[in-house]
Parts: sequence; C-alpha cells; structure tokens
Amino acid sequence: MKLQTIQYYFREVIISMIRNRWMSFASIGTVAVSLFILGVFLILVTNMTKMASSLESQVQISAYLNDALTDEGRDEVETMIKDMKSVSKVEYVTKEQALKILQDRLGEQKKILDALGDSNPLPNSFTVTVKNASDVKKTAVMIADLYGVEEVKYGQDVAANLFDLTHLIRVFGFLLMLLLTGATIFIISNTIRLTVFARRKEIAIMKYVGATDWFIRWPFILEGMGLGFIGGGISAIILRSFYSAMVNKVASTLAFFPMVEQFPFLNYVTIGIITAGIIIGILGSTISLKKFMEV
Repeated sequence: MKLQTIQYYFREVIISMIRNRWMSFASIGTVAVSLFILGVFLILVTNMTKMASSLESQVQISAYLNDALTDEGRDEVETMIKDMKSVSKVEYVTKEQALKILQDRLGEQKKILDALGDSNPLPNSFTVTVKNASDVKKTAVMIADLYGVEEVKYGQDVAANLFDLTHLIRVFGFLLMLLLTGATIFIISNTIRLTVFARRKEIAIMKYVGATDWFIRWPFILEGMGLGFIGGGISAIILRSFYSAMVNKVASTLAFFPMVEQFPFLNYVTIGIITAGIIIGILGSTISLKKFMEV
C-alpha cells in the first residue's frame, strides 16, 4: 500500500470524525461506558476468584472432642489424625484456649460471656490443616468417625458459596456486556452510515472510475477502529485509576483481603479493553458498509 494512499485514508477518517463529531462523541462515549462496565466485572470476578481460592486453601477442620475423653484417648485420636495422608498439621486447642480466642474475637462485646460465670461450655478440640483443599470433606468424614470426636466442622462451604457468587457475577456481566456491545455496535454503525450516506455520490463516482470496494471501505473501517480505540483508551485509563484507588482503599481498611497485584494485571486489562474497543469498531463499520456499499 502506497504512502499516499495511507495518507488519504487517515485524512478521510479525520474529516469524517470532525464532520459527524456529535455522533462520534456518542460512539466514543458508548464504547467507553460499555468497556468500563466490562472491566469492572472482570476486576470483580478476578478478585473474587482469588479470594475464594485463598479461602479454600486456608480451610481448616475443627474436631470437637467429647468431654468424657481421657488424656490417653485424646493422644490416641491425635495420633490417628496425624497418620492420615491428607493431613499436614494438627493442633490441640484446650477449652480454656478456645474461650480466650472467643473473647478476643468478640472484642468490646466480650462482656456478654460474663453470664457464663466460671463455667466454660466450649469443648477441647483439634484444629486440622490438610495438604489439599479438595481433601477437606473426605478428611472431615474420617475424623468424625473416630472414637471420642463429638462433632466436626469445616469452612469449605464459605469458599464454595463464594465461587457460586463469582459464577453468578460472571454470567450476569456476560449478559450485560452482550446488551451493551449490541448498543455500541448500533451507534457506531449509525455513525459510519451517516458518513456513507453523505458521501454516496462520491462513492458511486469512485466505483465508476474503477476504485475497488476495499479502497472505498478502508476509510470507514479505520474510522470505526479509531472510535473504538479512543473509547477503549478512555475506559482503560479510568479503569486503571479506579483499580489503583480500590487497591489502596482495601489495603488501608481490609488488609486481609487478597487483592490481585496491580501489575501486570492492569496491563493485561488495558490491552484487552483497547482490543475489544477496536473489534467493536470494526464490527460496527462492517455492518454499516454491508448495507450501504450498494450505491
């Protein structure tokens, strides 16, 4: 492709965008809003998936012992738990330690425990850590069958519910993005359609003198790409600022929340958002040209 032809294409793109500036602004704005919403859902899903994985990897089993169990019986239970191949660590927690932990968690509300007086209803227990999160349920069932174990609890349901919520957000975000993408393509195609309609006589003359369809199409396709690129770029800049502020806020208030590191995550998001904008622009211009090239 000759340099003169490339210059012609870009000159036509700039002239067209200036001539239809209000429709161009609408197209850019729609692309930016749509891709920003896509980016927000992507960030939410990615971080919630990381949090669910982190919770799942930290799932521990609490095995509560019968109060009537002797020290020898307790040692026997501990030995049997340690011998399980799926177990990586076993920690014995006395009822006194359990009460202290509960008081620490209650903080200023620990006074509600004063009603207990000198009695301590909490049982002795073992806190069991497994090697793989997938082994938690199976290990909990085996521990529950041991003599002297009164009850077994584990927090795997929390991670499972979080994964379900992540899936729901992903599906909802996908459906919403389909609607927004459709609206964006419609607006961009209308923007290009206005340009094609305004230049229909010029296009007809170009075809009569032998101009190829692709020579006529390229300025419009480049215009769609330009609208999508600008909209995607605006969205990416806002998303980077949004996520940076979000990470700083969470770090200062919820330091325990496992956020995805900003880099290279934001770089991947930026590339994806801008690429999506360009593709949407190409689709919009292609749909418009398909109908209006017969002039």
